[in-house]
Amino acid sequence: MSTFSIIMAMLVAVVLSGVLAKLLPSAIPLPFIQIGLGFVVASVFQRGVLIEPDIFFLLFLPPLLFLDGWRVSKIAVLREASSITQLAFGLVFLTVLGVGYFIHWMIPSIPLPVALAIAAIVSPTDPVAVEAIAKRAPMPRRMLAILEGESLFNDASGLVAFRLAVAVALTGSFSLTNAALSFLWLTFAGVGIGAGLTLALMRARSVFSRRFGFEPRTDVLLSLLLPFFVYLVAEHAGASGILAAVTAGITMSYAEMSGRQSAATRVERATVWNMIQFTLNGMMFVLLGEQFPTILSNLSSAATESGEQSLYWLPFYGLAICLALMIVRLIWVSISLKISAIVARRRGHPARPIGIRLILAMSVAGVRGAVTLAGVMTLPFTVGDGIPFPARDLAISLSAMVIIFSLLLASAALPALLHGLHFPPNSRLQQERALAQETILKAALDSLPLAVKRHVDARPDDAPLYTKISEDVAANLRHQAGQGIETHTDEDLAKLQGIERELRLEAIDASRHAVYQLARTHRISDALARNEVLQLDLQEARLRGND
Repeated sequence: MSTFSIIMAMLVAVVLSGVLAKLLPSAIPLPFIQIGLGFVVASVFQRGVLIEPDIFFLLFLPPLLFLDGWRVSKIAVLREASSITQLAFGLVFLTVLGVGYFIHWMIPSIPLPVALAIAAIVSPTDPVAVEAIAKRAPMPRRMLAILEGESLFNDASGLVAFRLAVAVALTGSFSLTNAALSFLWLTFAGVGIGAGLTLALMRARSVFSRRFGFEPRTDVLLSLLLPFFVYLVAEHAGASGILAAVTAGITMSYAEMSGRQSAATRVERATVWNMIQFTLNGMMFVLLGEQFPTILSNLSSAATESGEQSLYWLPFYGLAICLALMIVRLIWVSISLKISAIVARRRGHPARPIGIRLILAMSVAGVRGAVTLAGVMTLPFTVGDGIPFPARDLAISLSAMVIIFSLLLASAALPALLHGLHFPPNSRLQQERALAQETILKAALDSLPLAVKRHVDARPDDAPLYTKISEDVAANLRHQAGQGIETHTDEDLAKLQGIERELRLEAIDASRHAVYQLARTHRISDALARNEVLQLDLQEARLRGND
């Protein structure tokens, strides 16, 4: 079968995974379903997708990391900056050294640079897999913010460390000075290229749109091309394309705050990127499952590379590496939380309680996934003189086992650890929400008299209508903001808003069916029906925003 047929089968597998996740009686995490379907695809077609490692890296990581940088809460990251920095950088480098030397000690046939490369590529965590596993026991907001921020930055730090380790394995030499300079160039040049190119493109887009206008679909296409563009430019300059993609996403989110783009652009772009995110994340796990027939067929080669005659040692090695990662993470999380508590007390803030379940949950939540798979597949096939890259099959096998074991351990332990676990309420978040709602209401109410005056000056005969409608709009705005309600307790207000939300959703659903009925009986056109339904769908999406 052609590669095109296999790719189409993989896309079908991603679609089926969402269906099976709803149909299966037991709550099997979505990544496991996708891995299983990937294995089926490879078994049916008798081969996996054969793709060059550099192309593999380019197709998947830039858009995923760009989207992470774009959508991550910057305020949450800044608020938890201390914990995120310690996990995303300190823990990564401790993992590379500690687990790398452990791998080399456990399997002496693996050269130390290759062992460090394996440790580096299994250091990034995957919050998508964690969320899927913890679906029945939702994570506290602060814990999720820390894990998202950690994943955003340890993708970059882990992959930079991986790149340096692979370079040492290829050249056979290591210089601390050269490594430090290389790391600084990879980091700062990658960040500078990502931010600079994004700002330049956004500026050019703004100038062009002011003169000639801009099509929303062109904006969407520009956002899709941007991560690949900055990645390629950074890689061509010898910098980190990964950091460039992450920085481009962060810069894009700040550029978006200018409010210059139309609502239609934002709606279309969000829809497209949601689909891209679901598809790419799904295909990453399908690809992982698809590699298993190849990995299984190469187990003999991997066992030979490990110096063992029996294949049964390989799962033991994979489990040992996974447990080593958890132990290193457990130690670091314990130290990190205690340091944060000490700093909070010195600043006069109440220290957050640190329980063993919290420490264990944060440790188990270090699930490996898409980035580890993408990175390990980029290992070169040969060194410069044509000699096969040392222990490549073994590195891929061990990385795949670490992914599977980390998913299994988290799936078994994380829901139980998260059950009933919560951080103290985030009072600052509540204050920010109240401030936002108050500001929105004030701006809307203040705009009404100015708008009425401007329109009445143009059409004096309609002055009574504008005055009456403005009063109705103001009353509706106050009602939506919760003003004018007789009971003011949080519980009563939440109950009233919940009832109103249910009734509005019922009304929207009835309206939508009525529009479809008009279209089915040819009393209105299909195009008009689609437009009217879109408006109703947007209203429903706004009401369901907190689901």
